[in-house]
Amino acid sequence: MIDLGTKRAANWSERLAKRTRRIEQTPPPPVEGSLTRMVGLTLEATGCQASIGDYCDVITGDGARVESEVVGFAGDRLYLMPTGDIQGLGPNARVIPRQRAGTVRVGPQLLGRIVDGGCNPLDGLGPLECEERVRLTGKPINPLSRKPIEEPLDVGIRAINSLLTIGRGQRVGLFAGSGVGKSVLLGMMARYTNADIIVVGLIGERGREVKEFVERILGPKDRKRAVVVAAPADSPPLMRLHGAWLATAIAEYFRDQGLNVLLLMDSVTRFAQAQREIGLAIGEAPATKGYPPSVFARLPQLVERAGNGAEGSGSITAFYTVLTEGDDTNDPVADAARAILDGHIVLSRRIAESGHYPAIDIEASVSRAMHEIATGAQMNTARQFRQTLATYQHNRDLIAVGAYQRGSDPRVDNAITLWPRMQKFLQQDIRERVDFAASLTALQNVLADSGGGKPEPARPA
Repeated sequence: MIDLGTKRAANWSERLAKRTRRIEQTPPPPVEGSLTRMVGLTLEATGCQASIGDYCDVITGDGARVESEVVGFAGDRLYLMPTGDIQGLGPNARVIPRQRAGTVRVGPQLLGRIVDGGCNPLDGLGPLECEERVRLTGKPINPLSRKPIEEPLDVGIRAINSLLTIGRGQRVGLFAGSGVGKSVLLGMMARYTNADIIVVGLIGERGREVKEFVERILGPKDRKRAVVVAAPADSPPLMRLHGAWLATAIAEYFRDQGLNVLLLMDSVTRFAQAQREIGLAIGEAPATKGYPPSVFARLPQLVERAGNGAEGSGSITAFYTVLTEGDDTNDPVADAARAILDGHIVLSRRIAESGHYPAIDIEASVSRAMHEIATGAQMNTARQFRQTLATYQHNRDLIAVGAYQRGSDPRVDNAITLWPRMQKFLQQDIRERVDFAASLTALQNVLADSGGGKPEPARPA
C-alpha cells in the first residue's frame, strides 16, 4: 500500500517540475535603454539588449510609442530605424525591446483585406483575427526539395502565353521605365491568371494606386481571393522593406497550405532603394552607383522565397516589376534582378509611344523555363515568329523610306506580308482575356500559309 505522504510528495514534485519548465521557457524581461542620438532617420540607443531584426518601442514625451527595428550596432550602441512617425522624440527617451519580434500573424482571415507593411488593416473592416505566426523574413527551402517547374500557367495574355510561356512556380521580372504600362500589365495578370490566391505588394509606389488597383483592377470578385499589402512612397524605408517581406510571408503561408499563389510585387526597385536608404543611414559604404553591398544581398533573399515548395505543398508564381531608370536596362538593380530571376519581360517606351499595348519587346524578353514546359511544336512556331519579327525590325528603316525592293530577299518579303498580322497578334485590350489554348491557336494562324515562312515540322516535346 502506497504511503499517503509519499503520494503527496510525488504530486508536489511533478507540479514543481512543471513550474520549473514554465519558468525556463519564459523569456527574460526586456532590458530598457535610452535614446542618445538621432541623425536623419537613424536612432542610437544605449543600455538595451536586442538583436538584429528585433523591434523596440521608443517612448515619446507624451507617452506615445514609436515602433523601431534594430538594423545595426557598434559596441554598446544600437542603431534603430523607425517604422512610423518620429514626432515627439527627445533625448533620453525610453527604449523598450519587444518580445516575439520578427514574426507576423497570418491566416485565411487576410483574404479580401488591405494591410500596411506592419500587417495593420487599412480598409476599415476591423481588426485581423489571425492566430498563426510566421517569420517575417521566411525560412529557406532546401533547393533539392523544391518541385521542378513542369506545368504552364495561363496568365490570360496572348503574347506571354504563346511566346514567353510562364511555368507555375516561376519568378519573372517586368522591366520598364516609368509610364509604359507595367502596372496595367500587372493588373491584367491579377485579373486573368489562373491562381487560387493573389497576393499584391504595392511597395514604394504612388498612394492613389492602392485604391485604384483594388476597386478598378481587382474588383469585388477577385478581391475575395486576394491580399493587398500597401507601403506607398511616403512610408518610412523600413516599412517599405517590411511590406515586401510581409507580402512574401503571406504568399509562403498559403503555399504551405497546398494552394497555388500568384505574387505580384510593384516594385522590387523601390525595395532596393529602401535598403539603400537604411544602409547609408547606418554608415554602410556605397558601392555600385550609390547602392551599398547589402542591397545586392537582400534581393536574392527576397526572390528565392518564391517558387515551388516541397512535394505536397503549393507554388508561388511571382512577377516583380523592375523600374529601369532612364530606360537603362543595365541599371545595377535591373542587372542584379535579371541574373536571379527565371525570365524577364521588357516593356519598350518606343512601342508604347506608338500606341501598342501591352508594349512587350518580344526580342528582348525571355522565359527561361519555356523550353521545359512548352511542346516541340509550340517552340518551333514561337521561334519562327521571333525570326520573322527580327527580320522586319532589322530592315524597318529601309522599308519605311521605300529603299527596299520586293523580291530582293524572300525572308524580308515574308516579314512585310506578316507584319500587320503580327502587330495585331501582339496587341491586346485591357478588358480582353485570351486563354492558353486560344493563344497557341492565334500564334499558328499568324504564320499559316506564309510564303517562305512556314513553321518547321514539330519535334517531340
